[in-house]
Amino acid sequence: MTLTKTRPSTDFTAARRAMIDSQLRVTGVNDPAVLARFLAVPREDHVPAGARSTCYMDRAAPLGGGRYLAAPLSHGLMLEEAAPVLGDKALLVDGGSGYLAELVRPMVGSLDIITPEEAAAKSRKKGDFTLLLVDGAVEELSEELIRRIADNGRVVTGMIRNGVTHLAVGRKAAGKVTLVPLAEVGFPRMAQFDKPAGWSF
Repeated sequence: MTLTKTRPSTDFTAARRAMIDSQLRVTGVNDPAVLARFLAVPREDHVPAGARSTCYMDRAAPLGGGRYLAAPLSHGLMLEEAAPVLGDKALLVDGGSGYLAELVRPMVGSLDIITPEEAAAKSRKKGDFTLLLVDGAVEELSEELIRRIADNGRVVTGMIRNGVTHLAVGRKAAGKVTLVPLAEVGFPRMAQFDKPAGWSF
């Protein structure tokens, strides 16, 4: 009789706890509800097989097609600033992984998910979302996307300023959203929200 040695399935529980203790807690992400979501959601399920072994490292994970899953700290700081509550009607512009959606879904009353292309597309559609999360770095928010947010609705996004990505927050007032950059944080660029190129002489 021949015995076949089988490889045990990889258990990422220890890596998930290490991510929380060595990346999130030490940089100010301490909200128990936020940390509980990071512990509950398997990050490895949201990356290609080839990126699973390194997906808990403090860096973005490649998704293919030029897309990336942001580093754990980026999402941690985003949710800490967003402070989602069950009364929120949330809208998420997904970066392609679905990870942030799974983190935030039980923390809000409802969650709608759209692609960057849908968010940037010309539309007159209005909405009443109280929280907008953009899972990537933008140069500016489109008027179409701003129109979907309720008055006084909160916005948390990555923002590109002078070539550097920041975490940024804002609120909608008088039909406008002014983003305030906070800490320098790495977010994958969302080219759909690049400012139109202008002439230079």
